[in-house]
Amino acid sequence: MAVFEVQSRTRPWALACGGFVAAALAQRLYWIAGGRWGYTACDRTDLVDPAGGCGADQVEALPFWSGWGAVGVGVALALVLVCTVRFPARWATAGSWAAAALLLVVAFPLHLVFEVPAALAGRPSDWRDLGARLVLVAGGILFAGLANASGPRRGPAAVGYRPVPPWARRWAYVAVALPVVGWAVPHGLWVLGFPVGISEPELNDIERDLSTATGVAITLVPPLAGLLVLGLVQRWGQQFPRWVPGLHGRRVPRRLAVVPAGVVALTLVTYGVLSVAVLVGRLLTGDTRWSDVWDGWAVTATLLVFLGWGVSLAVTTTGYALATSADTAMTDLPGSEHP
Repeated sequence: MAVFEVQSRTRPWALACGGFVAAALAQRLYWIAGGRWGYTACDRTDLVDPAGGCGADQVEALPFWSGWGAVGVGVALALVLVCTVRFPARWATAGSWAAAALLLVVAFPLHLVFEVPAALAGRPSDWRDLGARLVLVAGGILFAGLANASGPRRGPAAVGYRPVPPWARRWAYVAVALPVVGWAVPHGLWVLGFPVGISEPELNDIERDLSTATGVAITLVPPLAGLLVLGLVQRWGQQFPRWVPGLHGRRVPRRLAVVPAGVVALTLVTYGVLSVAVLVGRLLTGDTRWSDVWDGWAVTATLLVFLGWGVSLAVTTTGYALATSADTAMTDLPGSEHP
C-alpha cells in the first residue's frame, strides 16, 4: 500500500521529468544527426553574431558534452527517474535530489541573473545559451519536486515562531554583510570613478560599457537581495507580517523559504569554486600573472565573496530548516517530553 501511495504522489512529477528527459535526448540526437536548431557555438566572453549562434550551422563535429556526453547524462537521468518511481526508497530519492542539484549547477543560474537583464536592456546576448540554461533550471526544479514527492511523509509543520539556533543567526549576519562590503562598496566606488582594487583600463571599460543607471542597479541589487536572508532568522520569515494583505499572521510555507535559499546558496558556492579553480588554472599555465591579480585585487576578492556568501547562506538555511522542521515543532509542543 505504501508503495502505491508513493507512486501516486510521484506520478505527475514523474511525467513532467520524463517529458523533460525525452525532449533533451531528442534534441541532442538531432544535433548529432547534423541539425543545429537551438545549438550555439558562442563564447560568452567574446560574442560574435549571437543571434546566429556564432556560426553554429557551420559546426561539423559537436563537442563531447554537447553530443554523446549529454546523451549519456540523459540516460542516467532516465534511470534515476525509473528507480525513483518503481523502487521508492531513500537511495532512489537521494538520486533524484542529486539529479536536481546537477541540473541546477550545470544551468549556472547566477549567469542568468546578470545576463538576462542585460539582454533585455539591449546588450548583445546569446539567447540560445540563455534559453538552454532556463530549461535546465526547469529540469532541476522538476527533479527536486519528484524527490520531495517520493520522500517519506512529514508530520505537521511548525506552528508559530520557532527561534533559530544562535549559530544560524550569526551566519545570517555574515551573509548580509558580505554583499555589502565585498560587492556594493567596491562597485559603488567604481561607478563614482575611483579605481580602488582595479586597473585604470578596466575602470575605463566599466565607464564606457555601463550607463549610470545600470551601474547603480548592479551595485544595489545584490546587497538588497542579501537582506532577504534576515527572513531566515526573523519572525517574518516564518509568519507573514501584518502589512501583508490577507496573509497577516499566517505561516510562511517552509519550502517557499528553504528551496529558493538552497538553490541560491548552491549557485553561489558553485560559481565561487569554479571561478577560483579557473583563476588558479590560469596562474599555473601563465595565462594570468600574479601582478595582474594584485592590480585587480578587488575583482579577485569578489570571487571569494561569492563563495563565502554561498556558504553562509547555506548554513543559515540549514538552521532555518532545523528550526521549522516537524520534529522541532513536536518537541516544543506543550506536554511533550524532551529527551
